[in-house]
Amino acid sequence: MKAGSAISLWVVALLAALCLAVLAWTTFGFVVPFKHETGQAVLDTYFAGYDESAVFHMQKLLDENETAAKLLSAMYFGPELIFPALLTALLFLVFFRLGPVGSWFGRPLHPLIAKAIYLLPFIYGISDYGENISSLIAFSEGTSAGLAMHLLPWMTRLKFASLAICFIVATRLAIARWLSTGEDRSWEG
Repeated sequence: MKAGSAISLWVVALLAALCLAVLAWTTFGFVVPFKHETGQAVLDTYFAGYDESAVFHMQKLLDENETAAKLLSAMYFGPELIFPALLTALLFLVFFRLGPVGSWFGRPLHPLIAKAIYLLPFIYGISDYGENISSLIAFSEGTSAGLAMHLLPWMTRLKFASLAICFIVATRLAIARWLSTGEDRSWEG
């Protein structure tokens, strides 16, 4: 029995559809209205990263615009509560469905490295939740706001770096699976 044969393709497709639905909710329900209200993008969307000055600028913007602050808070207590978990589950199931990790690179991997690859989606999920928590703390009046402001850019970088690595590994696995012999193709069905 192959590693991914126990997971139906429809489960992966359902998770992908849920991820897209929640992403659309986030984008059209919060990110676009936030940009319309402030003229600024939400820091969570800065793929190239940002520095602490952008965090301070956002803090000032939120202090001056109550509607924007409510939108951002509602986003973190709405779709951002479930999106990281959904995407983490989707990435993990894709990795698992694509087969035994030891055969991914055409040569046997050390068992610890092979198992560590399955942790990549969880690194993304933890860093995304860490970014969300850091944002909530940084843009509040709490005593930990200063520490969270310094931590926030790093959490965003870790989130996007781990997500990029997950997509690269999944793409490599899918291509290797597609190029493999017919007996190795368990992706269909």
